[in-house]
Amino acid sequence: MIKVYIKDKKIVVTGHAHFADYGKDIVCASASSIIITSINACLRFDSLSLEYKEEANKLTIDIKSDDKSINLIIENMIYMLEELAATYSKNIKIVKEEDR
Repeated sequence: MIKVYIKDKKIVVTGHAHFADYGKDIVCASASSIIITSINACLRFDSLSLEYKEEANKLTIDIKSDDKSINLIIENMIYMLEELAATYSKNIKIVKEEDR
């Protein structure tokens, strides 16, 4: 299961969806696309807006900016991940530790 932990200005994504075999997993591909597109959009607006670190089965995003456009991109990313989790609740879970 993919788990997305959200706390303040930090987002941590762990795991794998296990919806299908690697390379054919539409849930994992969807989550990856949502997250990577959102990170890239933020960095295009402001190269210092966030920092991210990729590790084995873990991605950590630290949001450094309070810019309205960056916040909208991050909020949209979270909304899309929530929609994905609503449809594929056995494969992705969103855990909000505090409201942003």
